Amino acid sequence: MEQWYRHHFAREVQEQQAEDLDIKNHHLTIRDTQYFLGRAQFPDVPEIVEVEREVYDGKTPWDAQAFANELKRKQDRLYLVIRKNDHLLAFAGCSFDLQRQDAHITNIAVLPDWQGNGLGEFLMRTLVRKARHMGMRQVTLEVRKSNLRAQQLYQKLGFKQTGIKRGYYFGDHEDALDMRLSLSPAVENHDQS
Repeated sequence: MEQWYRHHFAREVQEQQAEDLDIKNHHLTIRDTQYFLGRAQFPDVPEIVEVEREVYDGKTPWDAQAFANELKRKQDRLYLVIRKNDHLLAFAGCSFDLQRQDAHITNIAVLPDWQGNGLGEFLMRTLVRKARHMGMRQVTLEVRKSNLRAQQLYQKLGFKQTGIKRGYYFGDHEDALDMRLSLSPAVENHDQS
């Protein structure tokens, strides 16, 4: 009986988490420009990799298979894409650990020509709202030590540096700054949509 209860309860928790991570595709306005926001799907993977290639000077820190593997994990991952005129401009991903009550931003990238238009900030705020809604204690991420623009955005959103990972990035072995945002039950009042 106890085993049945645990199995049944675990299934209910998984179903609730999948529901929490559901997001409806919709149009939105950021800084007076219309975009389309949706949950990333397998057909988006080539464009996601292309965004990475443009952001990281021809390199792809994650390959198509890595993104495909992430998208399969609908119970504890959420990847969002922003499009304009059916062209993928930005994406962001987050993992959610219910047991530890931690969310971790796995990736975020905005095409260079579209940076500075609020897309990255919108994606970050959306993921932070999801984490808060799901009762996460914190949101963490790593950022390149040289990426001052991203660090400024994360600091604006309340992230604090908590450490350094030496030689973290594949290829050039650049250091990463660990950053963390502590979440409280208070509602975020800086939403944009």
